[in-house]
Amino acid sequence: MAIDPQLMEELKRHRETAAKAGGEDKLAKRAEKGQLSARARLEYFFEDGSFQEFGMHAQHTCHRFGLADKPLPYDGVVCGTGYVNGRPVAAFSQDFTVGGGALGRIHAKKICDLMDYAHDAGIPVIGVNDSGGARIQEGVDSLSGYGQVFFKNVLLSGVVPQIAIIAGPCAGGAAYSPALTDFIIMTKDNANMFICGPDVIKAATGEKAELEQFANASAHASVSGNIHMIAEDDQHAMDLTAELLSFLPNNNIADPPHNLELGIDLAKDIGMNELVPASPKEAFDVHDVIGRLVDDEHFFEIMPDFAKNLVVGFARISGVVVGIVANQPKVKAGTLDIDSSDKGARFIRTCNIYNIPIVTLVDVPGFMPGLAQERGGIIRHGAKMLFAYAAATVPKITLIMRKAYGGAYLAMCSSDMGADLVFAWPTAEIAVMGPEGAVNVLFRREIKEAADPVAKQKELVDHYKGEFASPYQAAANAMITDVIEPSETRSKIALALRSTLNKRDNRPPKKHGNIPL
Repeated sequence: MAIDPQLMEELKRHRETAAKAGGEDKLAKRAEKGQLSARARLEYFFEDGSFQEFGMHAQHTCHRFGLADKPLPYDGVVCGTGYVNGRPVAAFSQDFTVGGGALGRIHAKKICDLMDYAHDAGIPVIGVNDSGGARIQEGVDSLSGYGQVFFKNVLLSGVVPQIAIIAGPCAGGAAYSPALTDFIIMTKDNANMFICGPDVIKAATGEKAELEQFANASAHASVSGNIHMIAEDDQHAMDLTAELLSFLPNNNIADPPHNLELGIDLAKDIGMNELVPASPKEAFDVHDVIGRLVDDEHFFEIMPDFAKNLVVGFARISGVVVGIVANQPKVKAGTLDIDSSDKGARFIRTCNIYNIPIVTLVDVPGFMPGLAQERGGIIRHGAKMLFAYAAATVPKITLIMRKAYGGAYLAMCSSDMGADLVFAWPTAEIAVMGPEGAVNVLFRREIKEAADPVAKQKELVDHYKGEFASPYQAAANAMITDVIEPSETRSKIALALRSTLNKRDNRPPKKHGNIPL
């Protein structure tokens, strides 16, 4: 018996309504600004034909303030699953053309139902945020909806990867859902994220603040550190998301997408020997080291514009997915400060959640000195690095390139903090402090009474430098696995990664440690 043609026509009308829910005029205006529609964002993201929508026909009819007269197709959020590079992914995309993408009861339920599905299926969740905020007409129901979404964000945290894309307005309480995810990508134009807007700030504090100072992608990427990457436009945001997923497992009990069939290149890289300047005080760009260390020189940097004295990101070394944490001598001499400690600790913990080995490249003169740092809580923030490394149970490989002084030496994953293997270049200097500082402390009177204090200090530094900071002294005390040529770095680390992939690390039973936040 054939299906009644009228029923088929009704289904067709529903689908056509969903395809142009906000109206052609609104869609055209968005296109003029370079924005894709909510549905087009997901169609671009997923492989052709793989998108399976959840809740196309769901919508909440509210009888307050005349909202019942304004139908909200699919309640302003497109939800579903599809495939990205052959892997299943769940995603939702808020539609600003439908009621301003405002969140109400059914809108929130659709997102929560999708997140429940992702949890049970063990697949990543991507959220495209483009919303005017809470649906005021629904009153407390909208607040309840946000609470439910936040709860699901926390429930899924550490279970499946969560990536938020800010592709439009994301204001007030709405900003907290992205903040609870693993990564945030924000488009350069047409997007803002804030708790209080300029008018509220002025009314409450008297301060005059423009959105460009605190709410756009540039401000969040470089000043507040709230986001991880800036995208040029909607398509670029989806491309970055797909590339980020290529380094992450589907869930916390799966292995990252390693390519272990790729052979290990044991050849020396002579060019690595030329990267480090002869003078220990001369800066170099750690990106140059990373480029020679990783496969195809491909390094996916995370938070490249924030706390630039520490570089973090994903790569592969002989096919093994790794998270790289590296001091950047070109910025603040590579010291650890409040922001870089937060950046590093968060990244380390993310790697640990998703079973990603960590490679640490060290050239650190210490923690940043200064009144602002001390008053800002450098002790508490620096302790986050110590906690994150010590708590991490994934393979941890450390390379000491040059300076590794004081507490910062420990905070950059020394053997005492749980590194499985520690390599050092001959240029490495490992000590409580630099030779100059040590000499000044130990020979203060002798230097002071010398006819030429500067020359005397230099003489003592040259004489005792090896005793203060030699990598062989640390190796003699079994704190270093081996002293290696820079040219051997890639092969040594590649071998170390392969040998530690099945690492076992049994810890005492507990809910979780109490990281200093």
